[in-house]
Amino acid sequence: MARGAWHMGRGAWKRERERRTQVSTTTLGIIGTGMVGAGVARRAVDAGLDVVLSNSRGPRSLAGLVAELGERARAATPAEAASAGDLVLASVPLVAHDRLPRAELAGKTVIDPMNYALIPGWSFPELDSDELTSSELVQRHLAGARVVKALHNIGPKQLLSLFRPAGAPDRTALPLSGDDPGAKKEVADLLDVLGFDTVDLGSLADSWRSEPNTPLYALPYVGQPPTGLAPTDLVAWFQQAPGVPVSVARIKELAASAVRGPAGFRMQ
Repeated sequence: MARGAWHMGRGAWKRERERRTQVSTTTLGIIGTGMVGAGVARRAVDAGLDVVLSNSRGPRSLAGLVAELGERARAATPAEAASAGDLVLASVPLVAHDRLPRAELAGKTVIDPMNYALIPGWSFPELDSDELTSSELVQRHLAGARVVKALHNIGPKQLLSLFRPAGAPDRTALPLSGDDPGAKKEVADLLDVLGFDTVDLGSLADSWRSEPNTPLYALPYVGQPPTGLAPTDLVAWFQQAPGVPVSVARIKELAASAVRGPAGFRMQ
């Protein structure tokens, strides 16, 4: 039985099958196969989508993941994944955003799950001063694409445990932001197929409302962590914590309460 099956009655399963049929020809290109990229790939394949996976190490390095995912998955180069995808998830570290294949992503809707982290040897003054959000920076590099900020504030573990069929009373909502209404609808439709409602936070300039150091980042989906954890133990706890459903109303409430502070978080 598929993950989450116990949440579905007969009617919900019928709707879910119909939705999977509707997206059976959709291909999601994924650039970057760390925890986020691989987690989204697993959820996408389970929801009936085809995925084309890529990373900086080359297709051969993805043989194990492709074998695990099955016939709906194949490995490629980043440029090939960008060309093949009806939508493309650019799941690379923000520091590497300028290596994304700009020509192949032109005209595409690109999902940006990247977050700004201050790491030794790299920072960005326009982000530090709040002149730009990280997604505006990505959009500036991908000038011919339509960037939508999404899948950046929930962990892969929670993504794989919180999905529900449409209309479920405990369905979780995810925020998204973007400058192109059509692209935002594409991403909202994809997230619906993956098992999530969405809340539109506005433009890429407004995407700070769900970035690190805001009430919408990570915590709503896991609850309050134990006190006294060392930083490395805290990260491990977040990565393994059971998911906590978050409603549309709660996402809107937390977004409205956000106050903009210094961008990003530091990696120790």
